[in-house]
Amino acid sequence: MTGREVNVAIIGCGLVGSAVLRQLQAAKSSVTYNLILLSSSKKSLISDDYKPLDIGSNWKETLNTSSKEPLPLESLLSYLIRSPKPVILVDNTSNESIPEFYPKFVENGISIATPNKKGFSSQLSLWKRIFSNKSTNGLVYHEATVGAGLPIIGTLNDMVNTGDQVQKIEGIFSGTLSYIFNEFSTVEPNSVQFSDVVKKAKDLGYTEPDPRDDLNGLDVARKVTILARLSGLEVESPTSFPVQSLIPKPLESVASADEFLAKLPQYDSDLTKLKEEAAKENKVLRFIGKVDVASKQVSVGIEKYDASHPFASLKGSDNVVSINTQRYPNPLVIQGAGAGAEVTAAGVVADVIKIAERIQA
Repeated sequence: MTGREVNVAIIGCGLVGSAVLRQLQAAKSSVTYNLILLSSSKKSLISDDYKPLDIGSNWKETLNTSSKEPLPLESLLSYLIRSPKPVILVDNTSNESIPEFYPKFVENGISIATPNKKGFSSQLSLWKRIFSNKSTNGLVYHEATVGAGLPIIGTLNDMVNTGDQVQKIEGIFSGTLSYIFNEFSTVEPNSVQFSDVVKKAKDLGYTEPDPRDDLNGLDVARKVTILARLSGLEVESPTSFPVQSLIPKPLESVASADEFLAKLPQYDSDLTKLKEEAAKENKVLRFIGKVDVASKQVSVGIEKYDASHPFASLKGSDNVVSINTQRYPNPLVIQGAGAGAEVTAAGVVADVIKIAERIQA
């Protein structure tokens, strides 16, 4: 299996995109990956003759000094359709408009590998259009949309595709909220305040620039939506089921992140009370996404766990997911780093390799 080649187009050159490019160049595969397009939000490098771009180690400088702007999506589609070799589009963005265009790419035989959650957790109708399963369609892999490089989606797909019945999935799907609750609610009683842990998480770079983007629970809701759909539930959107926000109502609309952090200590008492109640039961608090297939219930919020539970012993910002199925009445537990550029890129590159080997088989 030598001499096999695919063309690769990469959109998004930030931390994850840079790591994808680096890891793809070092990939161990029977397939050769020819980079024909590299695009940031402002600049792009495009191979007019579909020969591999010669970008070298100074690719960022080459990209930044390019005279070409990113192609509009219709033009990008036209360009990729004309490729003489199979094409894999790698979308490293968190953009919403690109996933809305996924069905057109896929219908035209262009495969997609992406960590972008928006296309798989927005309206159910878009999910169905992406996965319309026509034999001429491109392939779509999105392992890194849940748990970065952890083998969650691939494992779940294998279970479902081999006839197993998913019964329940629950997990800690946010590295930020994992860290915050691991610090805040521990087996050993502590006097740590929730607001102090949030500030520390921000200082360490674990949160978004505005921590409310983590504390609103929507990121977890998107991931749970994806897992629920893979398990067979037709979840309409991430806002169609209960999602507990950790943002006090009066602070939802304050003007800035700094003002939010300054006022957050005024609302520590409710979570402190909840933590103390859990401690009396020898339990800890964790922020959980849950899919109960039997009852068709999906939810995101704070749950209590016994000190002996795997979720209680989690450290740092790790993610963990527990999957109960007919074959796994004792749950399969997957745990590890669920955030970060390198592990996210590893999930994306692994998907690129899987796609390439399938379309070259």
